[in-house]
Amino acid sequence: MEKMGLNEIREKYLRFFESKEHLILPSFSLIPKNDKSLLLISAGMAPLKPYFTGQEVPPKERITTCQKCIRTGDIERVGKTARHATFFEMLGNFSFGDYFKEGAISWAWEFVTEVLKLPQDRLWVTIYLDDDEAFEIWNKKVGVPAEKIVRMGKEDNFWEIGVGPCGPCSEIYFDRGEDKGCGKPDCAIGCDCDRFVEFWNLVFTQFDKDEEGNYSLLEKPNIDTGMGLERIATIMQGVDTIFDVDTMKNIRDQVCKVAKVQYGKDASTDSSVRLITDHIRSVTFMVSDGILPSNEGRGYVLRRLLRRAARHGKLLGVDNTFLWDLCDVVIDNSKHAYIELGEKKDYIKKVIKLEEERFDQTIDQGMIILNDYIQELKKNSKAVMTGDKAFKLYDTYGFPIELTLEILEEQGISIDIDGFNSEMTVQKERARAAREETNYMGADMDIFTTLPAEMVTTFNGYHDTVSKGRILALIKDNETVDNAHAGDEVTVILDNTALYPEMGGQIGDTGFIEGSNFRLMVTGSKKTSNNKIIHTGRVLEGTLSVDDEATAIVDSLRRGDIARNHTATHLLHAALKQVLGNHVEQSGSLVTDERLRFDFTHFEALSKDELKKIEDMVNEKILESLDVVTTETAIEEARRMGATALFGEKYGAVVRVVKAGNFSMELCGGTHVFNTSAIGLFKILSEGGVAAGIRRIEAVTGKGVLRYIAELDETLHSTAALLKGTVKDVPRRVENLLSELKDKDKEISDMKSKMSLGALDEIISSAKEIKGIKIVADRMDTDIESLRNLGDKLRDKLGKSLIVLASNKDGKINILAMASKDAVNAGVHCGNIVREVAKMTGGSGGGKPDIAQAGGKDPEKINKALESVYSLVSDVLK
Repeated sequence: MEKMGLNEIREKYLRFFESKEHLILPSFSLIPKNDKSLLLISAGMAPLKPYFTGQEVPPKERITTCQKCIRTGDIERVGKTARHATFFEMLGNFSFGDYFKEGAISWAWEFVTEVLKLPQDRLWVTIYLDDDEAFEIWNKKVGVPAEKIVRMGKEDNFWEIGVGPCGPCSEIYFDRGEDKGCGKPDCAIGCDCDRFVEFWNLVFTQFDKDEEGNYSLLEKPNIDTGMGLERIATIMQGVDTIFDVDTMKNIRDQVCKVAKVQYGKDASTDSSVRLITDHIRSVTFMVSDGILPSNEGRGYVLRRLLRRAARHGKLLGVDNTFLWDLCDVVIDNSKHAYIELGEKKDYIKKVIKLEEERFDQTIDQGMIILNDYIQELKKNSKAVMTGDKAFKLYDTYGFPIELTLEILEEQGISIDIDGFNSEMTVQKERARAAREETNYMGADMDIFTTLPAEMVTTFNGYHDTVSKGRILALIKDNETVDNAHAGDEVTVILDNTALYPEMGGQIGDTGFIEGSNFRLMVTGSKKTSNNKIIHTGRVLEGTLSVDDEATAIVDSLRRGDIARNHTATHLLHAALKQVLGNHVEQSGSLVTDERLRFDFTHFEALSKDELKKIEDMVNEKILESLDVVTTETAIEEARRMGATALFGEKYGAVVRVVKAGNFSMELCGGTHVFNTSAIGLFKILSEGGVAAGIRRIEAVTGKGVLRYIAELDETLHSTAALLKGTVKDVPRRVENLLSELKDKDKEISDMKSKMSLGALDEIISSAKEIKGIKIVADRMDTDIESLRNLGDKLRDKLGKSLIVLASNKDGKINILAMASKDAVNAGVHCGNIVREVAKMTGGSGGGKPDIAQAGGKDPEKINKALESVYSLVSDVLK
């Protein structure tokens, strides 16, 4: 048995099954596509669910993949054990109604014995209890001795999730030797010790389980296999744990180098090293797929992993940010298999570094508070922290609850988790709203999922705006119908269409579908979750029926406006990268006939100068009249060409590359102009933040810019008319007007101050004396500056005194308290008094003993609040 590196094993596996006529698909994103049942991809078969359920036709009946996966179910054990991990790669070969048990078993055996050259005497096989068919194949056709085939029960060797496709499993085990075992005489397959390692699971999906628990044979059984790449690498490299495998050891060694520790000397140190090694892999791959740190959903998983790793770095004595630098090793190890890691290296490091810095800013203060909580609990001999305190650490200081639990566990303290959960109700409801409950395998069932997977539409509208085809299906009131009549709202599926369906951020086409006996106005075109193109609209005249010939006609003027905005979006993306840096990645977009919206990764607001550079650069490329050329090519060739791929997009083996001169090149399925000059003009309307690390630009092109200029022109002329001048006079007239207003405001303020001071004698006469202190509590609806001036005058005149003044000016309530030094010495505290007065108006505030200020909310309660001043002072001076 020769030693093989992890990357070598992956390549050999994929090429082996390619030689068996399997299509190699690249790993899907960790973000599930059209599957609300999953937060993250956690198994090799998960992205292929639509093929297993029959919702989509696979590109080939035989497929093989190496899928990146994230599982956090055992996160608290990562680091503490030598085999648990949150990130792993799953090798798999799949058959969708093609080969079955014999093919899967014989090829699995061929790969492990002839390619990996594992010694047959150390291999064992398990099958489901009554799967005699699998036994016959393993024993008679492959040649595995009967005594090395172990029958196991449903819990171990039968795969099913609720109702739907399911079936028996067969697993392959490797015997690591007696020295790795527990030493018991009955040690065998199924023992909990480390001797026998299961490394490949073959699932034979041959049954369909119904609601009553009955199992019926599937017409076309499937094969779903999974082999953990890290696990088979431990066997091939003769090491004890996944953290000793070459690629992971490279990361582990770098962690030790940064932390200046030696692996294998101390159990606690080793635990932290393993945790960081695993978590930095997860974090790097998650960020590369477009996941950003947040407080909910998959963003929370990312934040949790990153902050756990950062904290364990501190436990190892690493005081500075280091994970962003450590991810270099992860990228270098895997960038040949996962090209996106190398392409997005700068972006990945930027995101990780910013989150580390953010955590550094909060963790020290949070740790001080947590340590105070711990000391308080120990002082009072308590071993449970209240849920509200745990929530405060989470909500205010960014501590994931798991991190708090982990720290407290080290101190022998637990958390009132129910109390914490009650505080988290709102966040959980938001998360549930984002991830709706779905049925089997996360498929949203609707009328379209019941249609045959083979029912597909060919889109041929890139160059033509008219196409001839045939009606494949009609849907009315969420049911399939044979025909539709004038006045009916109906959805049409054609075999060919020129109408572009809404996808990739571009809205769908509108237009008409016509036949010899009917005319339908199309108000929307979309693509369903199972890749069917549907056109929704109203029948204007006649009757249309299934199998009728039909002509699809695109609204060409609207399509042209959409194309202008879409091509401009590509130019904007390229300009953003040039002006801001290569960390910029598309995070979402909307292209309509009226405007474009582009979301992108950036970590601060754009300056006026940056926006001008971007806008000017796009307009320059429009004026250069660059040809927009679209070609179809293999995904590998497109990447070699340097085409930009988008986060979360699922690309097939053949992709469309849209190239605008030498300025922009992206993978895109949308419609575009044929030359940038057709865009006309480009104008940015707004720029702002939409989420942490995500900015948004809205812009218009072509006729949209003309409309914008016309509106601006109308506004300027209207303003000029109001100012009784020309458009050129507007700036000077406005400047003069503002200067006049400023002078008037000063005059009014001075007048109010004089008026306030004129009422001085009246206010002084209303003062009440409590234990030698003269108290004034009065209302004067003026600005805060006038209140201060009045307060100073009153304090000077009254001597030993407390003055509380309130105002309601322009809907804003201000409360001011001022006291003389001798009043403060007698026990008066302005901060405490003003706080209580403000509370009565629904506000808050505070300050020093001699002067304090507060705000209020309810103006109707101001007078009553002022009346309370006298009783408050009496209570203080008892």
